[in-house]
Amino acid sequence: MAGQEQTYLYDMSEGDAQMRSLLGGKGANLAEMKRLGIPVPDGFTVSTAACIATMESGGEWPDNLWEDVLSSLERLEERTGRSLGGDAEGRNPLLLSVRSGAVVSMPGMMDTILNLGIGDDTVEALAAEADNPRFAWDSYRRFLQMYGEVVEGVAPHAYEDELTALKSRRGVEQDTELTTEDLRELVETFKDVSRRELGRDLPTDPRDQLKGAISAVFDSWDTPRARVYRRANDIPDDLGTAVNVMQMVFGNRGDTSATGVCFTRNPSTGGKELYGEFLLNAQGEDVVAGIRTPKSLAEMEQVLPEAYEQLLQTMRDLEAHYKDMQDIEFTVEDGTLYLLQTRNGKRTAAAALRVARDMVSEGVLTQEEALERVEPSQLDQLLHPAIDPEHGKEPLVKGLPASPGAAVGEIVFDADTAAQRGGAGDPVVLVRYETTPDDIHGVIVAQGVLTAHGGMTSHAAVVARGMGKPCVAGASGIRINTAEKTLTVGDRTFSEGDQITLDGSTGEVYGEALELVPPQINEDFEAIVTWADEVRRLGVRANADTGEDAAKARELGAEGIGLCRTEHMFMASDRLPAVRRMILADTEEERAAALEEILPMQQEDFEAIFTAMTGLPVTVRLLDPPLHEFLPDLVEQSLLVQRLELTDGDAEELASARTLLAQVKRLHEQNPMLGTRGCRLAMLYPEIPEMQTRAIVRAALAVREREGETAGVEIMIPLVAYAAELKAQREVVERAVAEELEGAGAQLDVTVGTMIELPRAAVVADQIAEHADFFSFGTNDLTQTGIGISRDDAEGGFLGAYVRDEVIPHNPFESIDRDGVGGLVRIGAERGRSTKPELKLGVCGEHGGDPASIGLFEELGLSYVSCSPYRVPIARFSAARAVLSQREGAEVRTDG
Repeated sequence: MAGQEQTYLYDMSEGDAQMRSLLGGKGANLAEMKRLGIPVPDGFTVSTAACIATMESGGEWPDNLWEDVLSSLERLEERTGRSLGGDAEGRNPLLLSVRSGAVVSMPGMMDTILNLGIGDDTVEALAAEADNPRFAWDSYRRFLQMYGEVVEGVAPHAYEDELTALKSRRGVEQDTELTTEDLRELVETFKDVSRRELGRDLPTDPRDQLKGAISAVFDSWDTPRARVYRRANDIPDDLGTAVNVMQMVFGNRGDTSATGVCFTRNPSTGGKELYGEFLLNAQGEDVVAGIRTPKSLAEMEQVLPEAYEQLLQTMRDLEAHYKDMQDIEFTVEDGTLYLLQTRNGKRTAAAALRVARDMVSEGVLTQEEALERVEPSQLDQLLHPAIDPEHGKEPLVKGLPASPGAAVGEIVFDADTAAQRGGAGDPVVLVRYETTPDDIHGVIVAQGVLTAHGGMTSHAAVVARGMGKPCVAGASGIRINTAEKTLTVGDRTFSEGDQITLDGSTGEVYGEALELVPPQINEDFEAIVTWADEVRRLGVRANADTGEDAAKARELGAEGIGLCRTEHMFMASDRLPAVRRMILADTEEERAAALEEILPMQQEDFEAIFTAMTGLPVTVRLLDPPLHEFLPDLVEQSLLVQRLELTDGDAEELASARTLLAQVKRLHEQNPMLGTRGCRLAMLYPEIPEMQTRAIVRAALAVREREGETAGVEIMIPLVAYAAELKAQREVVERAVAEELEGAGAQLDVTVGTMIELPRAAVVADQIAEHADFFSFGTNDLTQTGIGISRDDAEGGFLGAYVRDEVIPHNPFESIDRDGVGGLVRIGAERGRSTKPELKLGVCGEHGGDPASIGLFEELGLSYVSCSPYRVPIARFSAARAVLSQREGAEVRTDG
């Protein structure tokens, strides 16, 4: 081993499974298999550290890395009794495979070079040694093509076209039907292709080829496809890849040789059954590339019985050792089995849950270990209908995967039509530039929502997730003509009534109706989430605004409602006229009369929610949005007045329209998100929170009288920045509660808290806590105000580029900004509890359903998270994973 301070090279005998970060997954597992006595080809690994150092120096290898490679190669030659390039007469040639090996499995994303070391000087020696000239020349033509494509950048079709032409001239279909002479001719043709494409010959010195191959594998870490894969799977870009240099074993040495891939369980269903494919007389790339149709693994018993039995035993041993389903690549050379790779197998969501549950039943895993074998995203997949994966269609356009699941329906362009047609039972997809609260009635009955604008936490996304409806947001490639009711993508135009399919899990939109497969919530799902409940510390509540949503949340395991928004109740068509009368009132008496009309409607809403949540806490947020949101759009109202004026419209209608326009102008704000909303509005109009409080108390008492039990009532004051605001609003709430209870001759525990959604509130949380029974961090607005960005504008603008260019690791509205916004949550939690040590702390932003964010909330010791109903099982599961992660981290620190 070279004596540099940094060790870059490891012989296979020096590694084990714990060295994944240095040897990559493939190298670590090969070393582990060798340690276990499983037959693997000999070799060495160039570590991830070498790749990282090379990337950091702009592609220049670290000092002495090449000398280390040559030293490792020399030791490999001694162990095998062979030499790269053969001896002086070209005999006993050592052929190598050079394969990538990322720390986290990235199947097919990076490059491989096989048969390195074959050339004009060694091909005949290889042919004589194997007594199989065809095998030798087949290996040579494969090397030329692979090296030319991967290392030198020759377009693949340049070689494939020549191979296809030769098979056509010979009248054969398969590569295996080409003769030795055909392959000799193909080798010369491939040399000519390389010369023509590169303007020079391919290098012939095998050591130069080895250096080029290692560099090519390093480079493949940063290819566009690898970057896209890492981004999609949340794999860091700075891990690098190892390079595994191994002695070639040949599955193409004739009919006693083969190559294949197998899983220790069925990766589609999770069933404990034989699953795999193999090809006789082939190399590994043939199976993966689909060049030939492979045979079922069961057929291997007939043609290679000894290797087959050895493979089955090895599969059992590896699964028992790794305690997980394994994905194995193998080669049989002249009847002898070699394993080229084992890794934890990729599997469907349904399979992941079944494997975890079965392994607990088999005594292989504990319940806690099983929880670590399942990803939160897999639970998410099972909670929503999905497109049949065998559809084979190309997407029309792609937007943001704002709410998972799939939907098929006829296009409609406005909420009224959606409500009418959807209410009549027609499957419709609501297509909008962006949805607004006014569209809620259409969203409720639509199969899914597609918007041209908006982001992952836009109105459309939040509402759709809350209802468990698929949503693709921000599909900027679509053009909507609402007047003509058309949707255009490229050169295709769709009219209202045409069918489309949305995949809210990927953001893809298809211009036709595709088959859907139903959600797969089964006993495996229930078992896994129940195990999670036994481990987690964080409570899990739901964000729900209707009795239906609350009932669904409880069904999915919610332990209460962490956020009941009341603005949607104000938007309902039967109460909007009264709300507008309240806004337009000239006197307190007029305003009070309008509010008195709204109160029983609000009470009815709360009764439905409290009935669904009897015995569990419900946090009701008092009115949050500014009043202008309940009025017509300023531009639309101005145009209406102008039209009535120009057409001599009805005088009474014109007067009413002008009055409304004046109010809209009076309430119009340049930045309403930071304007007169939340507690600021309530300070101006205390009769609004008073009315809402009365409706809440009356609803709770009515439910208790009817059901014998009611929900726990928690009233939340929004947008507090100053302790004085909360103090004043608490007095309004408590006075209304006391009056209602005295009038009813009843008792009811009502707690009052606030939403922490402004940086100032977090910083002065110790002052605010003097007047609060609980805090709930509204991380959606805290992200906007903490970072200083408008959510929809940023997601439709620069955020995508920021993530792509690695300015930030992820969209902060999808997963919390740990250092910035997370730091504000930390400050708010610590300072709030410095005043009241037992202060209940929750999170009610969309981050409450994000697994990574839940990990932070567990670290901070918060009391509960609240999320959309359909994300409750994911939150329950993620809260348990967060506990296990914390425990593992503590053990590492103790050991260290």
